[in-house]
This record gives sequence, C-alpha cells and structure tokens, in this order.
Amino acid sequence: MTTIPETHRVFRRGTTPGTTESPMRIELTTEPTLPPEGLGPHDVLIRVRAVSLNYRDVAMLRGLYPFPVAARGIPASDCAAEVAAVGTAVTHFLVGDRVSPIFALSNITGNEQDSAPVSTSLGGEAQGVLREHAVFEDKVLVHLPEYLTWEETSTITCAGVTAWNALNAPGSFNKKKIALLQGTGGVSMFALLLALAGGITPVISSSSDQKLDAIKKLGPPGAVLGYNYRTKPDQAAAVKALVPGGRGVDIVVNNVGPLSIPADIETLTARNGTISLVGFLGGLTADWSPDQILHLIGKCASIQGIAVGSKLDNQALNTFLEENQIRLEPLIDRVFSFEESEEAFDYLWSGQHMGKVVIKF
Repeated sequence: MTTIPETHRVFRRGTTPGTTESPMRIELTTEPTLPPEGLGPHDVLIRVRAVSLNYRDVAMLRGLYPFPVAARGIPASDCAAEVAAVGTAVTHFLVGDRVSPIFALSNITGNEQDSAPVSTSLGGEAQGVLREHAVFEDKVLVHLPEYLTWEETSTITCAGVTAWNALNAPGSFNKKKIALLQGTGGVSMFALLLALAGGITPVISSSSDQKLDAIKKLGPPGAVLGYNYRTKPDQAAAVKALVPGGRGVDIVVNNVGPLSIPADIETLTARNGTISLVGFLGGLTADWSPDQILHLIGKCASIQGIAVGSKLDNQALNTFLEENQIRLEPLIDRVFSFEESEEAFDYLWSGQHMGKVVIKF
C-alpha cells in the first residue's frame, strides 16, 4: 500500500520580477500533499518521478513570456509520474500506473473553443509540476509508454506533442516529405526522432558543427541533413543546397518566431508548404515588411500556430511511440536532481544543451 505523506516539497516562482540579466528565482517550499477536503471522486494523486524543462519555463523567469502567468506559480508543464491514490469514481487509472497530465487542461479533444474557456496551460496560468506530488482530475491524465524510462517519458507532454503536430503527423508520414527543424532544442530533437521513424527527411540547423555531427549519427548515413546557421546565415540557400533538386522543404518547424518568417516562406517548396509556428527564440519582434506575407499566396502555403495539442493528440503520439518502440534517450542532454532545479533552469538558459534538460526526483 502506498503511503501518502502529509507534506511534500514544491518549487514556486518568486515575487521579484526577472529580467534577461537577472532572472526571477524559484523557491523551495513545503506544502500539504492533499487538499483539506481530500481527493474528490475524479481526482488522482500522482507522485512525480521526473520533469523536463522547456524554453517557456526560463522565459517566464526573465520577463520574456508573452502569455499569462500565475503569480507565485509552480513552474514546468512536463512530467512523468506514478499514480499514488485515486478518487472513488476513477476507473481508468490504478495505483502504480505511469501517467502524465496533459499540457493544456481544457484541451481534451481540440474542439472545445466554442464551449470552454481559454486553455489553461501547466506551469503558466495553471500550477505546474515541479513538485513531489500533485492532484489532477482523471480526465486530464494520459497513460505513458511502458518501455521508456521516467526521464524519457517526461519529455513527451509539451515538446513531444508540439513536434507531433508541427510535423502534421501522421498526415505527413511516409509521403517523402522534407522538414526543416530550427535549432537543436527539445521540439526540434523530438521532431527529428519522429521524422526518422515516420519517413520524413529532417534538415536541422545549429550553430555548432559538433552538435550537427552528433545529430547525424542518430539516423542511417545520409538520413539527417544539417547546416550551421552561423557560417551559412542564408537559411533558404543553405537548405536548398542540401535538399535533392533544391526543391525546398514541405514543413518548417519554426522555433525562432516572427524574425525568420520571410526566410521560412522562401525555404518552402513551390507549392503547398506549411510553416508551423511553435516558438519565439528569436524574440517577439521583427523588422521585415508585412507585405512579405503575400509570398504565401504564390506558393499556396500556410502558417499554422501550434499550441502544443489536445489530450487526443497526446494519446496518438504515445501510441505511435509504442508501436515504433522509439527510444527518447537521445533527446536527453543532462539530468539534474530535484534539489538542483535552479541549476537546471540556468543550464537551459545558457543554451549549452542539445535536446532536453531533465530533473529527476
């Protein structure tokens, strides 16, 4: 029988606003494990085993996140956890099950926009998962693939589901498509593994030749294309030089944000390409003229915003991972202990990582 401790340790954001030079710190506190009224009928108590960080987590601490954030909130959206207790009406989860909460708690099917409030995202508007225990409704939990480690499964919720939808999966799989993945962060690296398993040719960019050499070894010889954006700053020219026939790419997974949109359009193939806008690493502003968007017309191309995805998307990705037995270990750059959480945040901000930074409990 699982013993439920009366209290557990929790990291919360501080109260002093942060800047790029001086970030808000996270503070360790001790709080009750269960609410005063105990578990509701559909509540599930989870014991968090591992958490992975995303750029949004450090952006919040430095005043760079463009969406609402709960004051003094608990950071982080991605975790792998074990069910510790369940409410009386819970039927789909048992004590000991491996689970994770979904990223946006109101996004179950992806079609709630007409009837539900704006999605409440973990670690932002909603309390996150950088804590030893948490209580969630059963409807926002998914089962995790059994063959993966806690560290591996902690990377799925945000980076994984974002990559899945940014690639238009599974509609793009096995159709000889080509995708540009900007940078070597968590979303790009997850997309790389999905692309290799799904028959998409990945082109990845980095400022480090050493990183590119390591990444190319993740697939068969010639399966992963890559270029250094420091030495080859013209994205379209660099990509088209790599792609057979110089045809461009079908999908751009845009982690940079508005800054690269004109180059992304130029990088797309002649017809029916897609730019999946997932991040803002290059900042929130750009100096290009709005008329450059009109080039989308000539290419019959589109820009789609990717807000991670729904519970159904999360479940579809987990099924794909299990069916293909995809190992996620190559995603993990470094693992920190729970007590080293602040160091993990600082390391992610430093940009030294390739893939995911994980905190193991």
